[in-house]
Amino acid sequence: MNPWARRFIQAAIIAGFFLAWHLIVASHLVDPMLLPPPADVFARMFALLGDARSLHHLGVTLGEVTLAVVLVTPIGIALGLFLGENAYWGAAFRPLFYFMSSVPKSVFLPVFILALGMGFSQKVAFGMFQAIFVLVVAAIAAAQSVPVDYVRTARSFGATRAQIYRHVYLPAMLSVILEGLRLGMIFNITGVLFAEMYVSRAGLGYPIANWGMNFDIVSLLAGIVLASLVSIMVNEALRWYEYRVGAWRG
Repeated sequence: MNPWARRFIQAAIIAGFFLAWHLIVASHLVDPMLLPPPADVFARMFALLGDARSLHHLGVTLGEVTLAVVLVTPIGIALGLFLGENAYWGAAFRPLFYFMSSVPKSVFLPVFILALGMGFSQKVAFGMFQAIFVLVVAAIAAAQSVPVDYVRTARSFGATRAQIYRHVYLPAMLSVILEGLRLGMIFNITGVLFAEMYVSRAGLGYPIANWGMNFDIVSLLAGIVLASLVSIMVNEALRWYEYRVGAWRG
């Protein structure tokens, strides 16, 4: 399918969703107190973007998410490369990462709170915990997808292990790793927001939880839309870069 046609269809689906939302509210099928009009939600979202306190909460969340991904990415890639390249250790530890990828990580949040308290480090650590299993599994798959002949050829020409990693593994793995990083970022953002909603005094999840408890539906939906837009922008930026570095595979 033509990329422009695909984007047009995606935009039409989003527009149709908000149009259906507006029509449902306008026809009084749902109480406006439970589902306010989308125009009110977007107006409140732009008001939040102009509010210093809301921007502070958003900045805290972005800082936590950024630090978490900066810390977890090299750890996840290194672990995945090691387990994907070494048959013995891979056979021993791959099942653990596959198993943990399917376990809901939210059940571990109380452990992080007991161990690290309620501060910045706890939310960063929980975001890393949410993302690392997806990233390691993707890195394992990426390492195993590298043709063995490429590695043997590089070794036959006298390439060192560092040169093999840099010139063979990394180019062949990069697009798959970026796909795992893109998915891991979603888990990272979800984990940070969930930790902020559960117990926190700063971050976007904190006012979202308060709006929900105070039945401020307009602000609640505005916060959800804002968090969703941030996630979508991060996801699409990584998808674009993933396409750029993986174009040679086509």
